[in-house]
Amino acid sequence: MTDAAPELTLPDRLSVDPRSPHHVRAVFERDVRIRFNDAERFDVSEYCISEGWIRVPAGKAIDRKGQPLLIKLKGKVEAFFG
Repeated sequence: MTDAAPELTLPDRLSVDPRSPHHVRAVFERDVRIRFNDAERFDVSEYCISEGWIRVPAGKAIDRKGQPLLIKLKGKVEAFFG
């Protein structure tokens, strides 16, 4: 018998922050990987494939609420399950 689990596709925009409207908990049940400008990145906090950008932490800088400061990098974004 085959398992009839529905195939999950990655959204165009995704965030790891649970407070974000672009956070989809079901996607994170599998390993999500990001390739940015043909190099795999492991520090991506948010991405948008159609607009071609990712957000990554800016070093060890944090805001007044203790969240890391994020910078936006533009380029070719590919998301896939690992």
